[in-house]
Amino acid sequence: MLIESLQNEKIKYVTRLITDNRFRKREHVFVVEGKQENERALRFGFEPVEYFIEEEIFNDKQPNGKVHFVSAKVYDKLAYRGSSEGIIAIYKTKFNDLKDFEPTKNSSIIILEGVEKPGNLGAILRSCEAFGIEALIVTDSKVDFFNPNVIRSSVGCLFGMNIFISDNPEIYKFLQQHNFHIYTTIMDKGSVDIQSQNLTEKSAVLFGTEHSGLTDYWVGKGKNTLIPMAGSIDSLNLSNAVAISCYEMLRQKMA
Repeated sequence: MLIESLQNEKIKYVTRLITDNRFRKREHVFVVEGKQENERALRFGFEPVEYFIEEEIFNDKQPNGKVHFVSAKVYDKLAYRGSSEGIIAIYKTKFNDLKDFEPTKNSSIIILEGVEKPGNLGAILRSCEAFGIEALIVTDSKVDFFNPNVIRSSVGCLFGMNIFISDNPEIYKFLQQHNFHIYTTIMDKGSVDIQSQNLTEKSAVLFGTEHSGLTDYWVGKGKNTLIPMAGSIDSLNLSNAVAISCYEMLRQKMA
């Protein structure tokens, strides 16, 4: 059966999942668009509920499971990237528990406090995956991990990462229990160039929001670290700052 109407109840349901964070959380499902993103979701154990495929665009093997075929008009309504991929799917959400995470001997992790923009979180996930970061821990998040913009900007890296939601006290306790070196991105006179720090051992680099940085909770709990800059501005976009720090952690380990 081909779904051709935008008023079809299935299509209205998918549309609401894409646009309504609260509804998505309440339903415990999320939407994935694109071949690569769907392949990663399946590879890393996410359970599909149903697929929506536009046959003229999707030229791959039909996935196992419940499949609905939709018209070009309906697909264009649902898809952010228009006619580029031809596949959209609904998956069940699942979350990791920080208590179950056992870091390796020379683990590198990134901690985000109060991240607000889905695009930034997605770009950060992509950098973490690319540079071998073992885990991303988020505290006081303003962003739904399964927001379509997070999945899209991470190119599906969300699915293969160790990613955790926790609170500041639990995170600090975790870092102490596992003997992490803590590096806080708090600018003061005592801040030290990140390149001069030993990031080859267990290291956690913490970042706050773009407009206010880390909260006072983290003052005095780590070494204040900065990225050297030669220009006239004194800050970077959050995702860029994280990417540079991730690369430095990898660079030191490979040196």
